[in-house]
Amino acid sequence: MIGIWVLGDQLDPLQAALAAHTPATARVLLIESSSVLQQRHYHRQKLVLVWSAMRHFAAELRQRGWTVYLLEAPTFAEALKDWLAEHEISELHLMEPAERPFREAIERLSLPTPLVWHLSNAFLWSRDDFGAWAAPYKQLRMELFYREGRKRFGVLMGDDGQPLGGQWNYDQENRKAPPKGLVGPEPLVFAPDAITRAVIAKVDQLAQELEAASEPGLPGISAPFGWAVTRTQALAVLEHFIDTRLDGFGPFQDAMVSGQPTMWHALLSPYLNIGMLQPLEVIRRLEQAGLERGTPLACLEGVIRQILGWREYTHGLYWWFGADYPARNHFGAIRPLPGWLEELGGSGMACMDTVLAELELNGYAHHIQRLMVLANYGLIAGLDPQAFTDWFHRMFVDGYDWVMQTNVLGMGLFADGGMLASKPYAASGNYINRMSSYCKGCRYNPKQRTGADACPFNALYWDFLARNQEGLRRNHRMGLVMKQLEKIPADELAAIRATASAH
Repeated sequence: MIGIWVLGDQLDPLQAALAAHTPATARVLLIESSSVLQQRHYHRQKLVLVWSAMRHFAAELRQRGWTVYLLEAPTFAEALKDWLAEHEISELHLMEPAERPFREAIERLSLPTPLVWHLSNAFLWSRDDFGAWAAPYKQLRMELFYREGRKRFGVLMGDDGQPLGGQWNYDQENRKAPPKGLVGPEPLVFAPDAITRAVIAKVDQLAQELEAASEPGLPGISAPFGWAVTRTQALAVLEHFIDTRLDGFGPFQDAMVSGQPTMWHALLSPYLNIGMLQPLEVIRRLEQAGLERGTPLACLEGVIRQILGWREYTHGLYWWFGADYPARNHFGAIRPLPGWLEELGGSGMACMDTVLAELELNGYAHHIQRLMVLANYGLIAGLDPQAFTDWFHRMFVDGYDWVMQTNVLGMGLFADGGMLASKPYAASGNYINRMSSYCKGCRYNPKQRTGADACPFNALYWDFLARNQEGLRRNHRMGLVMKQLEKIPADELAAIRATASAH
C-alpha cells in the first residue's frame, strides 16, 4: 500500500503526491503534533488556522473517496513510524517541504519505509529554475526577477512582448499618505464551525497546560476567529478582495491608519502559504478580473507584484542563500527583545502598541506595519536578529521559516549585510508620522529627537546611524543621510544618543 503524508502547509488536493495516485491504491496521512510548541510558542490564531484547515482538508479528501488518517500525536516521528507499521506502507510519498529545517528533520527519522519526494507546487519557480536565473548575477535584484517572471508566465504582457501600459512597475504611484478619514472596506470573515470550535478549545487547553507548567503561554487570543479554513472559503476571500479592494489596493498600500488593520490588503498570504490557494491561479484570476473591470493598472500590477515578484523572490533566495544565512548578524546586534513584544503591548509608543494590539487579535499586520514599525524598531534599536526573526515566525498566521528569514533578517533588519536589500530600511518617526495616523495623541512628539518627550524612533534612528557610521558610509544609497548626520553638533548628537539609551 502506498502512503501519502500531507504536511500542514500543503493542503492542496491537486498536489503532486496526491495526483500521482488514486484513492484505491493509497492512504493519506496528516499529523497534528503538539511537538511544534516545543520549538516555538505560536500565536493561537495560527495554530487554529493550520489545525482547523488540516481537519477540513482531511474531511474534503474523504468526501472524494480517499482513506485519510488524521492523527493527533505528541511527535511527528512517533505517529509516523507507528502508522507506517500498522498499515504496511511500502512507499511513503511526500511533497517537498517549503522549509529547510523540516526537510532535514524528516531525513533524520530513519524510516523503515522508502521515502519518495515530489516537487512542490506551492511556488512557480523551482529551486533549480531560480538558481539558473540567479547564477549570473552578483546582486540579485527583485525588479529583474519580477520582469523575468512576467515574461515567463505571460502576466500583464502585450502581444508585442512589452508590459501593459508601457512600464513594468507602478510602485511610485502606490505610496500615498493616508488622507484624514480614510476608511477601507471590511474584510471577509467566517464564523467558526464545529471543527474550528473544537480546535480553538484544544489550543486554549494547550495554553493552559503550558502556563500550569510555569512556561510562557501561547501569545494572542484564539477567538474571535474569522480566517478561512477551507479552499472554498479561501476562494471566497479572493473574490471578495476583487469585488471590494482590488481597485483601491494601490495608492494607499503603504498607509497605516488606527482602527484600520487591513485597509485594502488582499489577506491572501495565509492561504497561499498553506496550499489552499495556488499562486498562478490567484495571479490569473486577478489579471482576468482586473482587466475586465478596468482596474487601474497601478493597483492591479501592485498586487500581482507581491505574489509573482516578492513571494517567489524571497522563497528563491531562502534556498539560494544556504543553510548559514539564518545566523547572519551584520551589525553585531545583541540586544534582547523587550518584554512588551512578547506581551503584545505596553511599549508606550502609539504606533507600536496599535500594531501589537491588532497582532494580538488576528495574528496579522500588513507589510508596511511589519517593515516600517516592527522591523524598523528592531533594526535601529539593535535587537538580536535571530530572536526577532523567531518572534515574527511565531506571531504571524502566515509566518514560516522561508518567509521570515528573508523578509525579517534580510529586508527588515539588514542582518545579511545587503545580500537581499541594497540599504537598511531605517526610518525615523517622521516617516511614521507622514504615512500613518498613529502619532496623533501619542505621548511622544514625532518632531523631537532629544528629551523625555522625543519619539523613540527619532533618537534610535540617529543613534543607529552614529554607531554604524563607518560601515554605512560605504553604502552609496546612504550618502545623503550620512551627510545629515555629520551636520548634527556633537553636543546634540550626544543628547540624542542619551535619549536613545532609554529605549
